[in-house]
Amino acid sequence: MSKLEIHFNEVDTAISVMREVAAWGREQGYRVWPDEWLTKEELITPDAQPENFCVGTIDGEIACAFILQWADGNYWPNAPEYEAAYLHKFCVRRKFAGMGMTKLATEAIHAECRNRGIRYIRLDTGLDEKVVRKIYLSAGYKIVDILDYPNGRSMALYELEVD
Repeated sequence: MSKLEIHFNEVDTAISVMREVAAWGREQGYRVWPDEWLTKEELITPDAQPENFCVGTIDGEIACAFILQWADGNYWPNAPEYEAAYLHKFCVRRKFAGMGMTKLATEAIHAECRNRGIRYIRLDTGLDEKVVRKIYLSAGYKIVDILDYPNGRSMALYELEVD
């Protein structure tokens, strides 16, 4: 498979892919983001500006979408800005599922981090998301913290060091 290329500042396209993938997930019975969470009004924040919305392409075709931030005040509030890249809302289009897209995206983000002098790639998922956990652990991420909430949910914080 060809290399994944990251394209920044793709708000509308990234959100469209997120909605497409979430709709498929709902059809399959997965717990995924509701469409009302996948809007500019909900997703653009002080940490996630339009330039942070990315699509990944392979041979010119959109394969995935995600938000790549340089700070994350929600889950990593004490981390200095630009210490890490924070991966959010990573979605793979069905045509590219099962092809190792998490590893390809991680490699592309890794290269971006090296170019920017950033030390880590970080992300968060629900601790009970076993399939997702397996995917991220096999891509080289490690769980570095678990946040437990009063509602009984827990979030796993993952990190990958950029060498």
